[in-house]
Amino acid sequence: MSELEQGNGQRPPTPVSGVDDGGHRRLAPRPLERPPVDPTLTTAFGRPHGVDGAFAGRAQAPRQQPVTLAPPTPEALSSAFGRPAGEGGTRLQRPPNLDASGEPEVEPVFWKGEPAGDAWRDPGASAVIGPPAVGEDPAKPADAPATPGPQLSVPELLFGRRVKPTALALLLVVVLAVGSAGGLVGWALGRMGNPLTDGSVTLAEVKTAKERPVGSVADVASRVTPGVVSIEFKGANIAGVGSGVVIDGAGYVLTNDHVVAPAVQDSSAKLTVVFTDGKRATARVVGRDSKTDLAVIKVEVTNPTVIQFGNSDDLQVGDTVLAIGSPLSLSNTVTEGIVSALNRPVTAAGENGGPAVTYDAIQTDAAINPGNSGGALVDSSGALVGINSSIRTETGGSVGLGFAISGNYARRVSQELIREGQVKHADMNVNVSSVSAETAEGARVQNVPADGAAAAAGIVENDVITKVGDRLVRNAAEFTVAVREHEIGETVPVVLARQGRELTLQVTLRSD
Repeated sequence: MSELEQGNGQRPPTPVSGVDDGGHRRLAPRPLERPPVDPTLTTAFGRPHGVDGAFAGRAQAPRQQPVTLAPPTPEALSSAFGRPAGEGGTRLQRPPNLDASGEPEVEPVFWKGEPAGDAWRDPGASAVIGPPAVGEDPAKPADAPATPGPQLSVPELLFGRRVKPTALALLLVVVLAVGSAGGLVGWALGRMGNPLTDGSVTLAEVKTAKERPVGSVADVASRVTPGVVSIEFKGANIAGVGSGVVIDGAGYVLTNDHVVAPAVQDSSAKLTVVFTDGKRATARVVGRDSKTDLAVIKVEVTNPTVIQFGNSDDLQVGDTVLAIGSPLSLSNTVTEGIVSALNRPVTAAGENGGPAVTYDAIQTDAAINPGNSGGALVDSSGALVGINSSIRTETGGSVGLGFAISGNYARRVSQELIREGQVKHADMNVNVSSVSAETAEGARVQNVPADGAAAAAGIVENDVITKVGDRLVRNAAEFTVAVREHEIGETVPVVLARQGRELTLQVTLRSD
């Protein structure tokens, strides 16, 4: 029966190389499959040329290079580090106390009631210094006297009492002689070096000081400057320096509102007053008047220098005035000028969108710069006639057009702030704008609020106000300062032009 008939009718599986199929028969090996090799890979990873097996043949040993021997040892090194004379071979050097057997004499480990001869063997023995490493010279007797060494020189032991007295005396004489000769030579060379100098000249001392008559700028400045202070404000996002004037012995300081406004608006800011002697004090705001740019602060000090108010109405154009303050953070600065104009209405923008600042100013050509704000404007007697407030400039610096709030008005406002903490101004309750024509100029009424002083007096829109009381009105700013010159409740005559006719109405002023 064939193999096909003996099974289940199926062909037996293909035999695998070297594997028993269960019938104890060996199968033929499977054909070896050799895939083609990429020539590029053969070039990169194949065996080197001429190598057939897995290992290359033994390479020929390189030719031995001749060895360069070290030069002979110098004689100095041989005598210092070589073996002693008469000893050869390679054995170690032995100590000098060897016995006949070639071993050093060693005391027994155990002894009877006596200290050990070897200190290293007795734990209780004290440390001792051994014999010197260099042996004694056998040619020199043990009892021979020591030969004294040579005496030291003067520079080595001048005060060691080992120098010969004659040598020391001789050295001192030589030093004195050399020093004297050197001094004479130096003096002679100095005299010959520059014939224009003369060491014997003594200039005459000035005995009398410069005369400073009473009323001079120096005299006024020395008396007034201690009463003018610097005001520093500093917060998280702001910092600056202004000026102020001490107006009362209780520590009240008058300044501009725009100097203290940043510190009031920023809760983290702090106001500090610095006096001319360097004393510093924290300030608190007493009251502010943003409409006239005036404010009063207070510091806790004892016996400050106070500036007295003068009568600013007595000023005339051409009078000498001094501006004192801290311009550009330079404290105690004094500048001199004259009054160049009086009753100059000045209007400036309010702080952070607040109401416009309008005041009647004294115009001066005394140099005023940022930092002078709140400082003093004094006359030739040292009296306070104005509070420096602003400048007119196109460059940002002083050009001789400075403005100060009049002293009389500043005194009235500051006194009200100290008493009440606030101030009220006379008001006509009307809005005006500046207007000018070929024959006249004034303040034109834009609107008249109901139940106001102007409405009660019969003022209507488009009326042009040309005079309030005794003061001419040429623009809107001058109208404002003219009204504020009067008291609340006072009735003043107002001259106006209406449809080509001039009218005079009596207006009773009210509070703003």
